[in-house]
Amino acid sequence: MPRAPHDDTAARHRRPAARTKLLGLTAAVVLAAGGLATLAGNAGAADGNLLGNPGFESGSLGAWSCSGSTGSVVNSGAHGGSYALRGEVSGADTAQCGQSVAVKPNTTYTLSAWVQGQYVYLGATGSGVTDPAVWTPGGSGWQQLTATFTTGAATTSVNVHLHGWYGQGAYLADDVTLTGPGGNPSTPPPTTPPTTTPPTTPPTTPPTGGPTTPAPNVALPVAPYIDMGAWPTPSMPAMAKSGNLKSFTMGFVTAVGCKAGWFNAYDPRTGWAKDQIDALRAAGGDVKLSFGGASGTELAAACTSVDSLFAEYDAVVNAYNLRYVDFDIEGAAIADTVANERRSAALAKLQKAHPGLKVSFTLPVLPEGLTTEGVAVVRSARDAGVDVDVVNVMAMDYYRAGTDYGDAAVQAAQSLYGQLKALYPAKGDAQLWAMVGVTPMLGENDDHQIYNQADAQQLVAFARQHHLGTLAFWDATRDANACTGGGLFKCTNIPQQPYEFAKIFAQYTG
Repeated sequence: MPRAPHDDTAARHRRPAARTKLLGLTAAVVLAAGGLATLAGNAGAADGNLLGNPGFESGSLGAWSCSGSTGSVVNSGAHGGSYALRGEVSGADTAQCGQSVAVKPNTTYTLSAWVQGQYVYLGATGSGVTDPAVWTPGGSGWQQLTATFTTGAATTSVNVHLHGWYGQGAYLADDVTLTGPGGNPSTPPPTTPPTTTPPTTPPTTPPTGGPTTPAPNVALPVAPYIDMGAWPTPSMPAMAKSGNLKSFTMGFVTAVGCKAGWFNAYDPRTGWAKDQIDALRAAGGDVKLSFGGASGTELAAACTSVDSLFAEYDAVVNAYNLRYVDFDIEGAAIADTVANERRSAALAKLQKAHPGLKVSFTLPVLPEGLTTEGVAVVRSARDAGVDVDVVNVMAMDYYRAGTDYGDAAVQAAQSLYGQLKALYPAKGDAQLWAMVGVTPMLGENDDHQIYNQADAQQLVAFARQHHLGTLAFWDATRDANACTGGGLFKCTNIPQQPYEFAKIFAQYTG
């Protein structure tokens, strides 16, 4: 499914014939190798700067870690001193560089950097921290970015990061500061386990939750996709309130090398955006987290073994205590049979490690049903022992002039039901319909055909008749109806009230 860059003025992305789906500004970055920067080791400690190597005057990256091989230190054109950071941005990598810093809970910090280049971003992430990300659209000289943020009650570290934007050319950064009281680095584990005396009586209440015992599943009859890479970062709780929704499908987690990451910007292991997930769960909803998408590399193609692939999926499930995971497989990935077999084996292992974890696939479709490759993805998962919860079809972008997109979405659901019946002959009608998910694109599709409010009402009525497993749409941000720059990033290009589609879909309760 299609998605836009962090810039609100970005032109519309077109999905190729297989669909430009819910683009996930993909690729992954794993930040901050080497532990927490401490005051004792910081070049800027004397002036309260908590960052290590803040002006890059060591002549090397030092405490900084960059995605891939995109970061280097140069000794010309610096803002101050002799050296500066240079990030080599490409069409597939924003050249994110960052470091992890020990901080104190419930404390306000000030973050600052001098930058030069097009669309250079500065921010900080961590558990309980809302990224204050600030950016400059560009210019010929150095510009200072400054932001403040407050840590949460349990925050002990943050990841400070800089990055450019896709295809916008290299950027420079220098004299980066993070000011405020330093925290205590994580205490290393003891070399020998402590001696404890087992309790004489069992606890009165057995523990719940945790990586292998997720909390009970909440029904997700409606879970629209939300492009978490949009700029500014969408607020799922706010959109839920505006559209009468409870749940979302978050996209996308992809790969650079065999490592999971949010659209080449954030490491899921840090729990990025978990505060939003916690808020939805507190209100009775939940999320699906979607791996893959139309842009970037899906983890199954990047990881060369079942065990390494499982380890990445497992890390993300643990970070968010997930009950639902989705795999958006399209483009070249859908025909990669080796990667598909590896994914199936890893997912079977993942469900054994996390009993009750629900797995869905989001696949391209025509009104006549899944493509041959799409059927093969489901068959591979079935044969590997994966308990497939939902097969969700992207009912959009057929590139057939004159097609009624409301009728086509219903036809695609009916066709999928027939294909699932052939794949799962032992299941009854109700079980098969409960495996059907449908995701149209709101308003004007990439092929300029229209999916309107009446089409949405038609799909809701059909879902009620057959009790479909899931309804979704691409995407929640566009439903805000806040067009900018003539594109489809924040609107549907058809007349509508803000979040009108969400309110229609919210009428479906399973």
